Amino acid sequence: MTTLTHPPKPTTRPPVRRTKPTALSKWRRRFPLLPALIFTIVVTQLPFVATLVISTFQWNILRPDERRFTGLSNYTLVFTDERLRHAVLNTVVLTASVVVLSVLLGLGLALLLDRRFRGRGLARTLLIAPFLVMPVAAALLWKHAIYNPDYGLLNGTLNAVYRLFGAENGPTVDWISTFPMPALVIALVWQWTPFMMLILLAGLQAQPGDVLEAARVDGASALQTFRHITLPHLRQYIELGIVLGSIFVVQTFDAVFTITQGGPGSQTTNLPYEIYLTMFRKFEYGQAAAAGVIVVIGSIVIATFALRVVASLFREEASR
Repeated sequence: MTTLTHPPKPTTRPPVRRTKPTALSKWRRRFPLLPALIFTIVVTQLPFVATLVISTFQWNILRPDERRFTGLSNYTLVFTDERLRHAVLNTVVLTASVVVLSVLLGLGLALLLDRRFRGRGLARTLLIAPFLVMPVAAALLWKHAIYNPDYGLLNGTLNAVYRLFGAENGPTVDWISTFPMPALVIALVWQWTPFMMLILLAGLQAQPGDVLEAARVDGASALQTFRHITLPHLRQYIELGIVLGSIFVVQTFDAVFTITQGGPGSQTTNLPYEIYLTMFRKFEYGQAAAAGVIVVIGSIVIATFALRVVASLFREEASR
């Protein structure tokens, strides 16, 4: 005779009561971050506050007794002075040219590196190398090894081509003096194209493979696939590259100081270099501080758009 045994009834545990964290417990968790917060405030915010204060003074270090409070007159001067307006225009032209050309070249290189071929790893390493060179070293390389009218690579190549056609030597072109802004733009594009290439290459490798396969099965050409599938997918990555590149390029000082020094005739003087001239050549501390504050505000506006683009990328990845 067998006896039926019933499984034991599951025991229910009493619900765990979660107590709300007190103010003391919150501060205990935040206390380890307090030294880093204080260090960040001392290093970044206090100098910015000091810059704001200095920007409200008419202060020339050569005439220390004439220092006086002038309110927002320095900011008015920044927006009305012809020299500073010219520096703003040069900054916009330089930033837009470098960013647009870097994105286009980076997109082309990313499309090439997204394909499988022998030596792709070596090609990626070589193409990334310009971004790893220090800005001053890159500027010196372009100024002396490429643009120099006596022994630079460009004039040497022109002379070799002329000799192939029977001429003794070609014309000696001073590239920096003749084409100052294009010379500066080319040097910066060479430096920033790998940065754009990496961002866009990451976007290309994040494409869903089943969508591309379905497009090929449906008979879409490579151009149609790129136009209707790849390019819309890369839109946010392109926006991210443009915004981040604008933040960095708008603050360019090394290349301007090393290659052209703002000349000839202030044709390549951008805002950071103009701030340097105002501060260390004219010793107008108040005007330089006001121009610096305007550059910081412009960078913050661009950074806000960058953060929104990055947040949208994370939301898109999380929704997959």
